[in-house]
Amino acid sequence: MKTTFIALALLAVPSMMWAQDENEINIDAQIRARAEYRNGYQSLRGESAQPASFINERARLGIGYQRGDGLSAKISMQQVGVWGANPQIDKAGRIMMNEAWGQLRFGEGFFAKLGRQILSYDDERIFGALDWNVAGRSHDALKLGYEKDMHKLHLILAYNQNDENKLGTKFNTGGQPYKYMQTLWYHYGNNENPLGLSLLLANIGYEAGTGEGDTKYMQTLGTHVTYRPERFDLQASAYYQTGKLDGSTMNVSAWMASFNAGFIANDQWKFNLAYDYLSGEDGTGTTANAFNPLYGTHHKFYGAMDYFYASNPSYNLGLHDIQLGATFTPSEKLDLKANAHYFMMGIKQDGVKQGLGTEIDLQLDYKIKKDVKLSLGYSTMLGTETMERIFGGNRKSWQDWAWVSLSINPRILAFKW
Repeated sequence: MKTTFIALALLAVPSMMWAQDENEINIDAQIRARAEYRNGYQSLRGESAQPASFINERARLGIGYQRGDGLSAKISMQQVGVWGANPQIDKAGRIMMNEAWGQLRFGEGFFAKLGRQILSYDDERIFGALDWNVAGRSHDALKLGYEKDMHKLHLILAYNQNDENKLGTKFNTGGQPYKYMQTLWYHYGNNENPLGLSLLLANIGYEAGTGEGDTKYMQTLGTHVTYRPERFDLQASAYYQTGKLDGSTMNVSAWMASFNAGFIANDQWKFNLAYDYLSGEDGTGTTANAFNPLYGTHHKFYGAMDYFYASNPSYNLGLHDIQLGATFTPSEKLDLKANAHYFMMGIKQDGVKQGLGTEIDLQLDYKIKKDVKLSLGYSTMLGTETMERIFGGNRKSWQDWAWVSLSINPRILAFKW
């Protein structure tokens, strides 16, 4: 009798826990390996330069928790690197925190989120997750927000230091790239409404000088608009920058604008035409005119070979980027994409042609299973004499880049009680 009672009690406990439905835990894993062949990636290669090849890998484990009273938290650990870089017997392997935050929801739509977190807004032009990069991008910040119905309002605050200093607050940008950040973001719209509007104001503070000095601030303000009626996907962005340049005393006056028109012909074919302009620096004035796209996912916009902004942060000549693309989806598992970019400098220089080159990007995505995806791509850059002058290398040599990636993203556990 006693044994029967205990057995019934044990069976009843899970039922009671599920009935409450107040707690939830999710455990997700990701293994992503990518093999690359680089033969002119990021900059033009020389005539006798040899191509590079390697395999990088991301191993990530995330644990998320939610409670019915509005408390939630997430810890996402990762190890990234290149195959062969770590010894077989590794006593110093580094594990990093991609995310480590806690969030509390209260009132009607209000929340506060504290810790290491991903800041991804709109089309990721100014703030992005940078998921293409093997390490991704995270910020240490406090986010205060309100989300209800058609309205979202976020205030992000950050204050960075290199260590637990005994004296002084000098910050060297060896970790996060800024000392202070205050960002306000507002969005109107939802998935059911064809019109969406976002407003962004970011105030970034950089330490001035080699010693501890005054912090200089640069402001970025602008908007992102989307309109998606039936078969069309229209997007436009415009941003202006003012203030001081990266902790210096030089004034900033820079801007960028973009437009993307997508057309869904049918269930299989999609087409898009896009244009981006980022202002550049001619070096003749006392005001910095080169637009800085800050912490966006630049790989997504300015060509897959990452010649601009993603890998060349010192590039300051501005950019015209005209893009034409097509996506073919013959089945639910397969996507084929083709994009062509024509690049020009954003400024005019005497005796120098603005044209930089044409890049062709091809990509295939195949869903092997629900949580397993195979992707591969090939790109080539047809550079001009102007690009050769800027980036070096030999434009007459064939420039290309190829890669293949396998991503495994299983949800290991999903449990409520």
